[in-house]
Amino acid sequence: MLYRASTAWARVEVFCAATLAASVSGLILLNVVTRAMGNSIYWVDEAAIYAMVWMCFLAASAAVHHRSAVAVTLVPELAPARVGYVLGRFADLTVFVFAALLIWICWRWFMPLELARQGFDIKAFQGATFNFVYAEPTNTLGIKKIWVWLVVPVFAFGALLHATANLFHPAPAEEDTP
Repeated sequence: MLYRASTAWARVEVFCAATLAASVSGLILLNVVTRAMGNSIYWVDEAAIYAMVWMCFLAASAAVHHRSAVAVTLVPELAPARVGYVLGRFADLTVFVFAALLIWICWRWFMPLELARQGFDIKAFQGATFNFVYAEPTNTLGIKKIWVWLVVPVFAFGALLHATANLFHPAPAEEDTP
C-alpha cells in the first residue's frame, strides 16, 4: 500500500516536472524571440527560474522513489552482496532522516499553527512572529514568494514518502536483478 502510494506520487511528480521542463523551454524561447524583436517581457526570466526550481525539486523527489539519484556506487559494487545491501539500506535511512528533518524545518519556517492561532490574518501573524514568509512578493511576477517556497515542503513530503516506502520495500539484491 505504502509503495503504491509512493509510486503514484512519483508519477505525479514526474508529470509535473516534465510539464515544468517544457514550460521552462517555452519561456526561454519566448524570451529570446521577444528580446530579438526589441520588446522583451520583463517577468519571463523570473518565471523560468521559478519553474526550473520547482522542476528540480519534483524530479529529485521522484529520483528518491526510483533510487536513481546521483550516487557513488564504487564501494557497494565492489563489496560483497550483503555489505552492498546494508549500505543501500543505510542510504535509504539517511534520506528518510533528511526528509524528516526537512519537514520539521518547514514546520518551523511556515509556522502553520501560529498562523491558525492568528485567524489566518497575515498581518497579525507577522506582528506576533516577525515572520514575513507569507507576505514577501516576487520581484517581477508580483505573486507572493510563498507560492515558490511551497516546493520545499512538497519535496520534503515526497522524499519522506518515498524514503519510507524504500525502507519497507528494499531494492532487490544485485544477484536477483537480470
